[in-house]
Amino acid sequence: MALNVLEERALAELDLSHERPFRLADHLSSVRAASAVVVLLLWEIFGRQINPLFLSYPSAIARALLQLLNAGEIQRQAMGSLQVFAVGLSGALVLGIIVGLLMGRYRLAEYLLDPYVYALDATPRVALIPLLLLWFGLGTSSKIAIVFLSGLFPVLMNTFSGVRTVSAHLVDTGRAYGAREGQIFTKIILPAALPFIMAGIRLAVGRALIGIITAEMFTAVTGMGALLVRYSSALATDKFFVPVIFLALLGVGLSSAVEKLQKRLAPWKETERAL
Repeated sequence: MALNVLEERALAELDLSHERPFRLADHLSSVRAASAVVVLLLWEIFGRQINPLFLSYPSAIARALLQLLNAGEIQRQAMGSLQVFAVGLSGALVLGIIVGLLMGRYRLAEYLLDPYVYALDATPRVALIPLLLLWFGLGTSSKIAIVFLSGLFPVLMNTFSGVRTVSAHLVDTGRAYGAREGQIFTKIILPAALPFIMAGIRLAVGRALIGIITAEMFTAVTGMGALLVRYSSALATDKFFVPVIFLALLGVGLSSAVEKLQKRLAPWKETERAL
């Protein structure tokens, strides 16, 4: 009985009945939504006071979007850009991960390939566009090549760095238990390097989006880049913002999808985070 009295007295002293104080950190989704609403309201208010040749505002952009949707223009051009983007980025991810794993794991592959990888990575992709257009023409092939080069090196370099950070003790332990080279790759090196690979994929998505728009602005034939050139030349600022916002939302959506995929494939990294 005396023990129960002491426990009740201790709980009363701790005063656990009080509710937890309000903290913004407990409502991050609401904070994000509120910030977006505030930015849109401020943009609407101040955008109406600026000459529409220089800046549009959300309601005018929404009306322009409806016009483009009714005409079928935005759907047609977006599908063309997305197809090129998907093909070029897929090739970049596959080759970048494979080459990054080989360079990180085998010293011979690193010394054989790193001069060319570093040289091409340091070369601005814009400087290569005229050459690629000369080789592949103004059609889809040149756009795929530009997207491929834009997305290749971020994932390659991140994969390479991730493999290089794998502890030698882990590999030695696997060998001590009789693991073969393929098992070391799949059970030790690949899981350890996975966060780096996913970070490289997120970077590659953004670089590939820049690549496809740059390529289409150079060719100015089809795609979202062609819309940007067309509407900027016509001083149609409200319509110009439609592909800009579409591309921004696409980049945010793809980046969020890669982040969720990383949490599913490497859940242990979330428990290791400092925050």
